[in-house]
Amino acid sequence: MNSRLESEALNRVRSIKDSLSQNNIFTSSAVKKEYNYEITASEGADKCKILVYFGKKGVKTVLQGNELSTLYKRVDSIVFNKLFNFKEEPETDEPDAYIGTDESGKGDIFGPLVIAAVYVDDTTIGKLSAMGVKDSKEIKNGTIKVLADKIKHIVGGNYVVMEIRPPEYNTMYEKYNNLNKLLNYAHSKVIEDLFKKVECRTVITDQFSKAELNISRDFQFQDKNFIQLPKGEKYIGVAAASILARDAFEEWFVEQNKLGFNLLKGASSQVEENAKYILSEFGTEKLLNLSKSHFKPIKNLLFGQ
Repeated sequence: MNSRLESEALNRVRSIKDSLSQNNIFTSSAVKKEYNYEITASEGADKCKILVYFGKKGVKTVLQGNELSTLYKRVDSIVFNKLFNFKEEPETDEPDAYIGTDESGKGDIFGPLVIAAVYVDDTTIGKLSAMGVKDSKEIKNGTIKVLADKIKHIVGGNYVVMEIRPPEYNTMYEKYNNLNKLLNYAHSKVIEDLFKKVECRTVITDQFSKAELNISRDFQFQDKNFIQLPKGEKYIGVAAASILARDAFEEWFVEQNKLGFNLLKGASSQVEENAKYILSEFGTEKLLNLSKSHFKPIKNLLFGQ
């Protein structure tokens, strides 16, 4: 490790902390990692990270956080000596190009967990918006398939859909023993796979937990900006991902119900009765092939817990 570069990086971090403090922005103590120093800037509930890397290519400063937030813009202007307009832009202003991700099926006893990632740019954002792309929860079932096919046509091959069917889901849940950790893995995987297809700096994910995506701390993606937002479907790329995920989720039910199972979505008492019927008519193995076994009604049926 080059001690001169490491020392230079530390001095850079100290200088950034001083500059932010002068602008009344709180910063954490610097933490040394294997390849960088890291500090967190915060203002109320808003946070962003400043990472100063030291390596063969010299000292490099990277800012991570919600690039649409006022704090991010303030820190960006201070750290990189940019002019800053304190007039906030509307929340729905989108980056020119980014990857949006969302999932479907996490709250349903039956069916797969589906995670989708879609790359959009200034051209496809306009086309998708004009087509009526919005949060899949606001779209009728009969329209989902039509919209999904149109989205795939508009974005070309720049999307990834990952369908984790119940048998695989149950195995993975045993490994992670936590739904948010499983979701973290799945979102990270579709993002990684889409990065192999497109050059893109920004990722917007519909927030499913307070934890950061592990991929955002991967050294090979140090120059990427990961944004996790509640109700992220207000961004066209995330909404498009939610439609592709729900389309695959709905297709699974069509496929299974053609076999005569008459499965219901959700986790209501009617779904519990549905599960009892599957168990009595088709047995334990079939119920496990169709359902997420960590849900309490399934555990009660199978193990009396």
